[in-house]
Amino acid sequence: MSDRLRVRVHQWASGLDPAANRARLAQGVTPGADLVVFPEAFARDFGQAGSDVSAFAEPLDGPFAHEVSRAADAASTTVVAGMFEVAEDPERPYNTLVVGGAAKASYRKIHLYDSFGYRESDRLTGGALEPVVVEVAGWQVGVMTCYDLRFPELARRLVDAGAEVVVVPSAWLPGDRKVEHWRTLLAARAIENTCFVVGAGQPEPRYVGHSAVFGPLGQELAAAGGGEQVLEATLDRADLAAARRTNPSLANRRL
Repeated sequence: MSDRLRVRVHQWASGLDPAANRARLAQGVTPGADLVVFPEAFARDFGQAGSDVSAFAEPLDGPFAHEVSRAADAASTTVVAGMFEVAEDPERPYNTLVVGGAAKASYRKIHLYDSFGYRESDRLTGGALEPVVVEVAGWQVGVMTCYDLRFPELARRLVDAGAEVVVVPSAWLPGDRKVEHWRTLLAARAIENTCFVVGAGQPEPRYVGHSAVFGPLGQELAAAGGGEQVLEATLDRADLAAARRTNPSLANRRL
């Protein structure tokens, strides 16, 4: 078990060409990090709001997931990245995070973005109501996607399942106070759960960017602006233990 977790966040835009996105992912997965995080929908962008993405859905043994695992294995790391996954309803795929490399898992987005004038549930299927936590270099890492961040119950369930780090790939859309919402909620999930939170967003102009890593007392460990950027942060388990001694809110819960 390592006392430190080296995290790299690629605040990169995905395009409409899946092959080009796979090639770019491979370029970004290089040695030197234990966990490499790409944004939501990195296999293929959503396209115009409300557009049909079912033609770009892949199975979990398809080209994108295969490339995630191949690149991660080659760099001796674990990679998290977003894709559209074939669902039982072929017209409404899952919005899925695939985890490949030293750890392997998948997570289907639970909370679909039916908010701020959008209707993600018209085009996508929500996942099962189960938290997903994987082990990365001896650390317990939970995953959620974008709009999930607005639901503190999911982050708490991840932490109750052992998560020390919560990873949030996103394609957070712009709008009034949307950057403030994104950053505030990332910090809030860290503070209320005394855990590390890693937010990996797609960049401007289509999305807001501002990827960030927060520590268990809400301290900012790394942060991006709006444009394409790569962040690196090292998480220290001693900081996690100290935060939970200082603020034992998890132990003090009564509900």
